[in-house]
Parts: sequence; structure tokens; C-alpha cells
Amino acid sequence: MPEITKSGILNAIKKIDDKNFNKNSLTLNSIKKIEREGNSLTVDISIPALNKETNFDYNIIADVIKKEFPELDDIHLNVQQRVSTISTHKDPKKEAILPGVKNTIAVASGKGGVGKSTVAVNLAVALAKDGAKVGLIDADIYGPSIPLMLGIKDKPNVVQDDGKVRLIPLDAFGLKMISIGLLVDDNAPIIWRGPMASGAIKQFMTDVAWGELDYLVFDMPPGTGDIQLTLVQTIPLTGAVIVTTPQEVSLIDARKALKMFERVNVPVLGLIENMSYFIAPDTKNRYDIFGTGGGERVSKELNVPFLGGIPINPQIREGGDKGIPIVFDIPDSNESDIIMDISRNLNERVNIRNLNAPGKVEILLGDDD
Repeated sequence: MPEITKSGILNAIKKIDDKNFNKNSLTLNSIKKIEREGNSLTVDISIPALNKETNFDYNIIADVIKKEFPELDDIHLNVQQRVSTISTHKDPKKEAILPGVKNTIAVASGKGGVGKSTVAVNLAVALAKDGAKVGLIDADIYGPSIPLMLGIKDKPNVVQDDGKVRLIPLDAFGLKMISIGLLVDDNAPIIWRGPMASGAIKQFMTDVAWGELDYLVFDMPPGTGDIQLTLVQTIPLTGAVIVTTPQEVSLIDARKALKMFERVNVPVLGLIENMSYFIAPDTKNRYDIFGTGGGERVSKELNVPFLGGIPINPQIREGGDKGIPIVFDIPDSNESDIIMDISRNLNERVNIRNLNAPGKVEILLGDDD
């Protein structure tokens, strides 16, 4: 009876020709386990996470394995979906400051009140749920809300790391987090001039033991001021995500934020429209409270990807207030599905951006564990 190996199964799967299946991101480590009993084969496989509207039949994988090994009668697949971070943003300046961090993402908005922090938290947790190693920096120094949204009240400890004292980020919902809100009293206002706030952001990068991360997400303050400039001057960001709402008064400022990142040579990976619409729980009627289609319109106008629209739902706000993000608290909700899809769209844009950046990409074979 011929031996069936992980390599043989991978070679069979690589023959799949389907635009909805990213076979090029699969490695030997994607085949987690194979177990043969007579003419029956069980395969545990980890594949890139698919959006819910992606039309791909997993039976195709079983079919190509059966075709490659016709002596088998039964193929049993156990499929685990994961975020596929197949590439990393390589830059000497970033490597010197954050050597273990593959990609740095700024979540920004041109103005306050669009739910940017709520989006940043749920986006980070969604990436972590799909298997990525994620860190989150609360860069909104004057209004640090991330500790509340993640239900964290502890103070960070310190550790000796390479001869330097560093803060240990706090863990919550599968991600690491640091915030000025963890270091000051809840009722104490941050009355700092711009240079002090900018210095805190630098310290959150250099003086925190982040370790190995696929993504370090920055929840930026609203606007286009000192902290934004400090960040882009300190490290070359992989990219930025702009959060807006559908109405024109928000879109005006979203355009400004987009233009700011373009001027400082930070790729805009996409736009997220928050509070897109409201579905009445009793009638199921849809109401476009803040207008409709604004985010998609601006995305087309400025030629940036539209990552998705998140509807208004009191459960999203309640999750933030009680410190349990909706993607973790109510994973089967429509809103959680939408946010998971947005995180996967972002992951795809990051990989495309990195693979199209000559000289700044490292293909991470076997990066599935």
C-alpha cells in the first residue's frame, strides 16, 4: 500500500483551479494531520479564511485528493479557517523599532463620533479570532477608551528585556493591548502638550514587550495632528484604514484623512463605513439614518478599497460599555459576521500591498501555526 504524505496531499491540492481558493498561501504546515485507516483517509487542513459570500465547495479538496490517490475510498476533511498572513511589511526602520511585528495598521478617522475605537477593537479581535497574533495600541492619548471596551482594569507589569525595562502589554480576547488609560487614574484628564502625547506613542512602540505579532493595530485620535505625524515619522506603516459614517459631514473629513496619509506615503488599505444603516428589530425594516452609500462613493472617488459597512446595533454599543466586543460576545450575529468579513478583506489588502512592494516582502513559508 503506497505511503500518503503531507507533501503528496499538498501537491494534489495545488492542482485546484478556482479563483475563490487561494492555494498559493498553503504550505506543508497547512496540512495539520493525516491519518489513514485502510482505504479511508482523514485530513486536518488549515486554509485561508473565506468571506461568507465566497462560493467555494470544500468537497473540491477531497475530490483532488481522491483523484491523486485513487486507491482511497473515503476522504474525511476537517477544515480550520485562519487569517493568511503570507507576507510582511519589511523596512529597516520598522525592524529596528518593532523587530517582531510583521504589519502595522493605523485605524483613523477625520473626525470624532464615527465609532472609530469600537471598529478598531472589534477589527483587532476579529483578526485574532481568525488566528493572527495581534497587538493594539490605544493611540488616542486624550480620550483612551480601549481599556473600557476590552474590560481591562489592571496595570501593566514590567520586565527586563535585552537590558532594558519594558512594559508588558495586557491580554484580552486573544490580543495584546497597551493604553495610557492603564497608567493614569480613570478620572484624571490628560493635560499634555502635543510633544508629550507624541512621546507617549513612541514609548508604546519602543518600551513595550510586544514579542512576535502579525498585526500591531493603532487606534488613532481623530483628525490629522501631531500624533498622526509622529507615528508615520517614527515607523513606516504598512497602511491605514479610514472609518467614516455615510453622511457628507463625516465624509468631508474622511477625505482629508485619506489625503493626509497619501501625502506622507502611507498606503490607504481601505475605508470602513460605520453606522451604515439600522434594521428595526420588530419590523425588520431598514432605515438609512445617516444617509446611504457615502462610504462606497468616496472609495470609488479616491480609488481606495471599500472594506465594508457596519450597521447600527445597540448590541455593538453595549459590548463596548461592558467590555466584551460583539465579535466575541455574540459571534453568530449578523454584525459579527460583517466585522469578520471586513477583517478578512483587510488581511487580503495587506497581503496584496506587501506582495506588490518590491524589495520589502518576505514570503513566510509555514506561517500557519
